[in-house]
Amino acid sequence: MRPLSKRELDALNEGIGGGKVDTVAGVTVGERVSEGLITTDGKVIYRVEDGIPVMLPEEGIGTLQLADFPAA
Repeated sequence: MRPLSKRELDALNEGIGGGKVDTVAGVTVGERVSEGLITTDGKVIYRVEDGIPVMLPEEGIGTLQLADFPAA
């Protein structure tokens, strides 16, 4: 795991703003992400809320659904 870069965070939030981002469980992400972690393979993002990583598998956000997400 590593922190999201600004470029990655911007791409994620652009998708969220367009209503196009779902969690692994299929729930639409409605709030912008201010901080996050990404897996080393670049495939799954986990939000960090109030300094606490939300690392529940069903809360993960797959990066393949993000058209402009920077390549790993």
